[in-house]
Amino acid sequence: MEQTISAVVLAAGEGKRMRSKKPKVLCEVLFKPMINWVVDALREADIQDICAVVGNGSQQVIDVLGDDVTTVLQKERLGTGHAVMQGRVFLSSRTNGHTLILCGDAPFIDADTIRRSLRAHVQSGDAVTVITAELSDPTGYGRIVKGSDGKIAAIVEQKDATPEQLLIKEVNSGAFWFKTGDLLEVLDSLKNDNAQGEYYLTDSVALLIEMGRGAGSFAAASDDVVLGANDRRSLYKLNQIARQRVIERMMDEGVEFVSCDGVVLSPDCQIGPDTKVLPGTIVKGRSVIGGGCIVGPNSLIDDSVIGDDSIINSTHMQNATVGSGVRMGPFVQLRPNSHIGDMAKVGNFVEVKNSTVGEKTSIAHLTYVGDSDVGDRVNFGCGCVTVNYDGSNKFRTTIESDSFIGCNTNLVAPVKVGQGAYTAAGSTITEDVPAGSLAIERGYQKNIEGWASKKLAARIKKQRAQKEEK
Repeated sequence: MEQTISAVVLAAGEGKRMRSKKPKVLCEVLFKPMINWVVDALREADIQDICAVVGNGSQQVIDVLGDDVTTVLQKERLGTGHAVMQGRVFLSSRTNGHTLILCGDAPFIDADTIRRSLRAHVQSGDAVTVITAELSDPTGYGRIVKGSDGKIAAIVEQKDATPEQLLIKEVNSGAFWFKTGDLLEVLDSLKNDNAQGEYYLTDSVALLIEMGRGAGSFAAASDDVVLGANDRRSLYKLNQIARQRVIERMMDEGVEFVSCDGVVLSPDCQIGPDTKVLPGTIVKGRSVIGGGCIVGPNSLIDDSVIGDDSIINSTHMQNATVGSGVRMGPFVQLRPNSHIGDMAKVGNFVEVKNSTVGEKTSIAHLTYVGDSDVGDRVNFGCGCVTVNYDGSNKFRTTIESDSFIGCNTNLVAPVKVGQGAYTAAGSTITEDVPAGSLAIERGYQKNIEGWASKKLAARIKKQRAQKEEK
């Protein structure tokens, strides 16, 4: 029978010392909830069968995890063993496999450690394998005491350790691989006859050792796997460690940093080689930035995509896409569902929202483009506005390719500017502008049919004459 590989994530911590209204596992490292670090590592290690034990604020955790993770509720916080007991129904249908128990507030467990420790656990035949780490200063951690055979003889907490045991550097990370059937066999034997009145998961290791089932260890390559956060200070330290890790990884992948001051990059973002990240740049979520770009200074890229060879200067964007060869900023905001085409220019003090802007279009300065569909090679003068909201409803504006929107034009949606049409500076356009026309509204609107077409023809004639003179 094929063995089932599962994981149970302990995520019921309240986070009182965080002084937060949300559960501790939702506190963020590099803008990413700690529990998502853990779940993503599991999935990267090809473990999809995941159960999270949640407590107070459970719905908040469930909303973050989504439907792909099973959740069970720990109504009372009575220890790690008690938390695992709440997952008994989940575990009982997986008795032929192996289960990893780990903490949702220890974000640096990684997929490689999970895969390698599972391999070692299965090969050993032990009932339990404890993931451990070697610490130069193991103060505060449970020590791994081993017998002459190299197996675990006991996990001894700091307060209970002898002077000799306190010298041990190998510590318990809080992550355990169990044969699922063996774990279920000892869960009901856990006792809470201690000062705290709690059921400890480490006691299940002791019970399995007493039964002669075998308890092994797997030493993680990095001692960061033991790191968790119980308060804001420790959370800050996790952020600093993670920030430096991501920056160094990006350097290895060809990204350039002139200075890392104020630079914070999501662990899930992607940045292409030869891109230069300038100070004050923050990249959040699963943003993707192409190669050869300059991003910053003081830019915020949030779950957005940027093509190759673009310059993004002092720009804030969220859930937006930007093409290749774009010049943007300074002081630009792209709000959700904004799409900027290749070779476009978006200049200072421009806001784009829920709009598509075509290739080589120029929105140079002091302009708002909202709920609009803008074609290629459109030119916006200074101070233009697409007036998309009438106080009750929002409407879209369409501007077809090769149009010219004069300075201080208001386009009152729903309205369409036809291909190659012009609007005169200072106009408030409330009616459609036919292709190739000039719309003037300075008291009243006048459409001059054929005006723009004649202007274009004259321009082409002039260009030809200049070429002939050369």
